[in-house]
Amino acid sequence: MNQPNVVLLRQVIDGNRNAFGQLYQFYHKPALRFCITLLKDEAEAENVLHEVFLKIWEKRAQINPALNFNSYLFTCLRNYAFDHFKRMEKDRKLREQYLLQMTLAQPEQAEEKNEQFQLLDEVIANLSEKRKQVLLLNVYEGKSYQEIADVMHISTNTVKNQLVKARQILRDQFSVTFA
Repeated sequence: MNQPNVVLLRQVIDGNRNAFGQLYQFYHKPALRFCITLLKDEAEAENVLHEVFLKIWEKRAQINPALNFNSYLFTCLRNYAFDHFKRMEKDRKLREQYLLQMTLAQPEQAEEKNEQFQLLDEVIANLSEKRKQVLLLNVYEGKSYQEIADVMHISTNTVKNQLVKARQILRDQFSVTFA
């Protein structure tokens, strides 16, 4: 892959948004492929790519056009992906600690909560793939209707309809089970 020229990098450093757009387009496909190989998830790879480019824009004054921008970018992508894995592991450990504390503090309640979580996982697992993905993106990742629509290449109305139906299924299942 060729390097973007020094003139383009200097324009980015000076805050030229068009030049930054050109830089983004130049690296989008290879950087996305690189992120997908690291994360094994296209949507998450796209998020990482956007986050890294956002950070590059914010810290554009620190770019040295004489150095290898290609190496800089791919090092940033790799480091951000590794940080993503660390955050996921930390979240997993925190959940485990919470469940352990709940079990030690109130074994009966903790077991009941654990059963509820298992039932919730089963109900979610039985949703259609599209509905499940929309629900998980909204609830667990906090994405807006528009963000979900962009990631999944569907309309915001479809996102809204899928969420309404998924939540209705969850309400129906839990009102029967826990009523």
